[in-house]
Amino acid sequence: MIDILILSNGPGEITTWVFPVVKQLRYQLGNDSPKVRISLVLSPCPHAAGNELAIASLYPEIDRIQGAESFFPFLLWGKTADNWDWDRKGMVIFLGGDQFYTLVIAKRLGYSSLVYAEWEARWYRYLDYFAVMNEDVINKLPPPYQNKCTIVGDLMADVGEEKEANQTNFSSQNNGELIGLLPGSKAAKLTQGVPFTLAIAQYIHQKRPETKFIIPVAPTINIDILAQYAQAKENPFMEKFNGMSADLIIDNSGEEKKAFLQTTQGLKVELISEFPCYKLLKKCQICLTTVGANTAQLGSLSVPMIVLIPSYQLDAMKSWDGLPGLLANLPLLGNYLAKLINWLVVQYTIKNKKLYAWPNIWAKKEIVPELIGELKVENIGDMVLNYLENPTLLAQIKQNLTQVRGDSGAAEKISKIVMEKFIYK
Repeated sequence: MIDILILSNGPGEITTWVFPVVKQLRYQLGNDSPKVRISLVLSPCPHAAGNELAIASLYPEIDRIQGAESFFPFLLWGKTADNWDWDRKGMVIFLGGDQFYTLVIAKRLGYSSLVYAEWEARWYRYLDYFAVMNEDVINKLPPPYQNKCTIVGDLMADVGEEKEANQTNFSSQNNGELIGLLPGSKAAKLTQGVPFTLAIAQYIHQKRPETKFIIPVAPTINIDILAQYAQAKENPFMEKFNGMSADLIIDNSGEEKKAFLQTTQGLKVELISEFPCYKLLKKCQICLTTVGANTAQLGSLSVPMIVLIPSYQLDAMKSWDGLPGLLANLPLLGNYLAKLINWLVVQYTIKNKKLYAWPNIWAKKEIVPELIGELKVENIGDMVLNYLENPTLLAQIKQNLTQVRGDSGAAEKISKIVMEKFIYK
């Protein structure tokens, strides 16, 4: 048995980096796949939703998974929570977290190391191989170490390349106009995001009743939890939208059970539990999404989007990195400090035109609309309607997204490095 240990951290890295790589590794191994054991160890991440294990467990290509709560004992003393055994031959692959962890763990296990370096290759004197996104990463290194690098491209561009056999049961997929709603996966975002996006969908529905809506349910929550954020009795923030509320409706009439959120005004939004649902997202004319990994995935799929950062509840957002995050989560004073921090963030963003959506960060300019502040349902709804009535505008966004992401194939190239430098060396 040969061991491949993958190090990763947050939900974005697991879905957009780990997923395509483990798929390709198993494919490249072919008949030798049973001889290779793939383990995944998660490290702490400030953006973690808490259910990263649930996401990773959906990938049958991974044999063993350890959660972030057990990471530091493994890093410091080399023991996993379940006392995993390790073969004498192995490789540690970095796909998220801190590249230093790869160095420590690889040296401890006596394994070779491979780091996927999106922007910067660190610890290049001691790590063995680097799969880098572009030539800029190589140029930052001293010449003697540049031969450790292979340009593979951007892993984000591989999102959605895998076949998804379970995406044929969506009841609205062949019924014309489709809009995706991605309100987030954490309580702070869902509290605002679910009511706000539902209110926008309701507004659009009144103008274009033929338009269908979906919410891809994040794997870190279930439909019952999501539905609570759409109910006025569970989420007081719903009252901000004229008392709108929505109930969870389960339809068992067909071959497959379907779930919907149905508003008091009659709008039905289908909840999609299959993960990942990239093929369905590709069918969307446009998506409304929060910031985070959602924007990276939609950008990689070249799906037009409007990125919403509502600030109705300035005390709700507490997941900042570093000192702001610590202050916002202090007992007693945390809510007040969160309001101040988030107010300052909004003002700074507006003044300096700071970009938060990944496609805009990649392009270094706004190629998808990114809106922050006390956003109005009618304004966002009219913006969506304008896009739907002018398909050339959506086509331009799609083209810009395709250009900024580049070609897919990074996961395949990373897998080939593993084959050539390690498996069949």
